[in-house]
Amino acid sequence: MDESRQIINTLLVELFNDILAIEGNALKIGEFEDLTMIEFHVLEAVGPGEGKTMSETARKLGITIGTLTTTVNRLIRKGVVERLKTDRDRRIVLVRLTDKGVRAFRHHEEFHREMIESLYESVQPQDNEVLINSLREIQAFFARKAGEYRKGQHD
Repeated sequence: MDESRQIINTLLVELFNDILAIEGNALKIGEFEDLTMIEFHVLEAVGPGEGKTMSETARKLGITIGTLTTTVNRLIRKGVVERLKTDRDRRIVLVRLTDKGVRAFRHHEEFHREMIESLYESVQPQDNEVLINSLREIQAFFARKAGEYRKGQHD
């Protein structure tokens, strides 16, 4: 691997590890200290508003409804989400953020806003397109890999 590829590899590996560790620690303060990163991501997928169906939320997260159900049950016990049935069709179950859940969502959103602002301060405006395209390529790589793993095509 040439030097520039090695540097990119090192930076990406360290970045992914740092995001998981630092974001997790930064968010676990005050009334949110008992929430995990997975739980914050479920809150982000549900978002504020009237709620989302379990299948819609699971699809957005790329997980099964069974996995989501386990996490939602924990989030209900922690008081950040609630389940409710719609008036139109009582078979449809929505997941909605409680007031505490909205506060947790905003807390997570603020962390991301700070992260992006920090990046914007260090990147020249003319470089934004290159950065955005590079990040899209990384995202596309992971989307392809996720599809391969779901189909059992990984080596």
